[in-house]
Amino acid sequence: MKKIRINTSKPYDVIIQRGGLKNAGEYISSVIKSKRTVIITDDTVGGIYGEILGKSLEKSGISYDIFTFPHGEASKNLSTLGDIFNFLCSCELTRSDFIIALGGGVTGDMAGFAAGAYLRGISFVQIPTTLLAQIDSSVGGKTAVDLPGGKNLVGLFKQPDLVICDSDTLDTLTDEIFADGMAEAIKYGMIRDKSLFELIENHNSGNIRDVIDDVVYSCIDIKRDVVENDEFERGERMILNFGHTIGHALEAHHNYTDYTHGQGVAAGMCYISRRFAPADISERLEKCVKCYGLPTDDEAGIENLLSYCSRDKKCESDNINYIVCEEIGKAQIRKSSLSEFRCLMEEKNNGR
Repeated sequence: MKKIRINTSKPYDVIIQRGGLKNAGEYISSVIKSKRTVIITDDTVGGIYGEILGKSLEKSGISYDIFTFPHGEASKNLSTLGDIFNFLCSCELTRSDFIIALGGGVTGDMAGFAAGAYLRGISFVQIPTTLLAQIDSSVGGKTAVDLPGGKNLVGLFKQPDLVICDSDTLDTLTDEIFADGMAEAIKYGMIRDKSLFELIENHNSGNIRDVIDDVVYSCIDIKRDVVENDEFERGERMILNFGHTIGHALEAHHNYTDYTHGQGVAAGMCYISRRFAPADISERLEKCVKCYGLPTDDEAGIENLLSYCSRDKKCESDNINYIVCEEIGKAQIRKSSLSEFRCLMEEKNNGR
């Protein structure tokens, strides 16, 4: 077992352990004294891991109810969130009780949002079961839901009380969902850790699983450093959005159905790097992205994606913040007007 301490405004531990799900009740009981919880999960993950988690909770004397919603980004909306609030109310959950998020990033976002808002805030535990959620969305306290106008436009910061990453849950992921997480792992290497990028670069989608525990630890360690320095995303934490400006536009353009978050981030990193990074860096990134079956481009074309950028939460008045990696392992935050950003992106990416 490995443990990483996240020293934010409310410190908490991230536990990384194969088989950790079976010990979840014990770990939770050590940090939360309540014996009452609601598990929030989707209809895929709940069927695979709900019983295992339930038995672990019962062993520790914790009673629970389960709220299940249809899997996928399309469920990450205000309607589902309202259903969650009503379910918590029907279970008579109190301020001393807690919520468990069991699943991927969509589950973690909605459960965290609910925990931050219900009764003005109750405790919650993250048990991420996808690679993307383990290395990225479960750590740092950002929660949100999507609106028709854009991704993650309504949300709040809510740090978990505990995060339990069981690497065994990654064994049941489809290749596509696993690749989703690898897009974020590549991002971490690009923005902060050249050795991590090279580790990923020197493997492929077939054998990266042999070293996935090292990848998970390295990514969480990087995010810990960034989040501790800038918990509420007023400066340095923006570098975690490398690839996300265009990535979110791709997701919105495809109505959150045809394009996964990881696919959007992968293509988004490549779009930005073709314009702002040296050719050799851009080419290495694209080669690495392709190795994991992720896209480097999209038929929509950059001109059709830029209209979504003005609705992105990274905009400030008529300006937009975006992240550039001119060398592997180092990220820069840049700001320009939306019109200038449009010209810069069209200049290099036009026709691609």
